[in-house]
Amino acid sequence: MPRTIFITGASSGIGAAVSRLFFEKGWNVAATMRKPGEASELKQLDASRLLLERLDVVDASSIQPAIDAAIAKFGKIDVLFNNAGYAQYGIFEMTSPTKCRDQFDVNLFGVMDVTRAILPHFRASGHGGIVNMGSGAGLWGSPLGTMYTASKFALEGFTEALSYELAPLNIFVKSIVPTVGVGGTKLVESSVAHIAMDEALVPTYGAYMQEMVPKLQAMGSSGALEVTELAHIVYIAATDGTNKVRYVCGADDFGFLKARVESKSDEEYMARMRAWFN
Repeated sequence: MPRTIFITGASSGIGAAVSRLFFEKGWNVAATMRKPGEASELKQLDASRLLLERLDVVDASSIQPAIDAAIAKFGKIDVLFNNAGYAQYGIFEMTSPTKCRDQFDVNLFGVMDVTRAILPHFRASGHGGIVNMGSGAGLWGSPLGTMYTASKFALEGFTEALSYELAPLNIFVKSIVPTVGVGGTKLVESSVAHIAMDEALVPTYGAYMQEMVPKLQAMGSSGALEVTELAHIVYIAATDGTNKVRYVCGADDFGFLKARVESKSDEEYMARMRAWFN
């Protein structure tokens, strides 16, 4: 019997690429998204092994029906890929409380809500797997990325802690951590285009923002990891049978990961990071 993966944020980019790859590998795919009608590239796949279902991670009422629909169609779910997310960029003082909460509602609480909803099924099945879409922003901070970084740091902590709790239940929990931008997605472009602004604070922060935005664009568009490559890493994480938690991938073009893991003190780490951001 084919295994089944349940994917959030599957309409395009990483979610769509992961959907296609698992389908090609013979899995059943429950591809969920806010607007299933827009998933044109997935509609061409054989409907007997594909389910397109509405799920908005910030709409709690949409979560359980999508899970139930997948179980009804395929009989079970073996792996959850929590992919839905976005990046809110901007100076923290310019970012409204509403935008701050929105970032956490999608990147953290949405992941928690979908995970909580699927755990009873995994427990009843006696097995299961959860793969979360992390980021290098969950390992180091960057200016103008205060809220995105905060949400991804929180997600990394949640993933690791949950992996301990669920291991005795034969449920694995893993994180995909690209250290650079992922080609074939619109994350950086859409994030920079919707950067938080407050005109009253432009005199204070404007010069610094003008200096940092090109650096953020360079970080996000280095092109070191294509979306199809990342999809293969998700597949490995879901199928390798190991207790590995973090799948760090992509070239460390700017040396941030190296600074994090090789620095002998926090002072050394911060000096290396400030050399780039100051």
